[in-house]
Amino acid sequence: MFISEMRPDQRPRERLLSSGTKELTDAELLAIILGKGTPQAPVLDIAHHLLSRFGLARLAGLSVAELSSLQGIGKVKAMQLLSVFELQRRIKRGVPDRIQSPKDVYRLCGPKYEHLDKEHFVVLLLDTKHQVLREEVVSVGTLSASIVHPREVFKSAIKESAHGIILLHNHPSGDAEPSEEDRDITDQLVQAGELLGIEIIDHIIIGNGSFHSIKTGKDYRGGKDY
Repeated sequence: MFISEMRPDQRPRERLLSSGTKELTDAELLAIILGKGTPQAPVLDIAHHLLSRFGLARLAGLSVAELSSLQGIGKVKAMQLLSVFELQRRIKRGVPDRIQSPKDVYRLCGPKYEHLDKEHFVVLLLDTKHQVLREEVVSVGTLSASIVHPREVFKSAIKESAHGIILLHNHPSGDAEPSEEDRDITDQLVQAGELLGIEIIDHIIIGNGSFHSIKTGKDYRGGKDY
């Protein structure tokens, strides 16, 4: 049903004004963000379709290109959605001024990568005070030594004159336990960093609501600083 065909008291915007955001469904909130549908598809139908196909968590992990390829979602709507999701992540994580522990890395990056269905290998470039200079996705896909090459990992670190870097990647399975290949890649990159004079401070593996620090060798939930 198109919004114009609904009774005024049933329309998402009017319901928000009269009852507040907590009374609205996910689809109604999503419809308000999208604004309007297409001549063929009402905005509420588009919202219901997105939620039934992806769910909120997966939807938040899609790119502009992936979102804008969906029926009823153009580039502008895709950017609106991603902007809202990013603001939510920033509120949730309370971005730290400096990276002092694995927990800080998780607060910064966990909400962004923990629900993705593909592995993302990411590098955080840090200055001498462990402030983040830049966050860069090095590769997307199954993690292997062939695609996580030292040349790609350290290219931006050299360009930005980074003092050190933190590696991180997500496990789509939700299990943050490192594999043998995770450990081998870490060792390889640590050796490369020693030659270049760039310290690998840690390698954080992000699961679903959990994370693991290869440096400490355990699930890390606060305490000791780097």
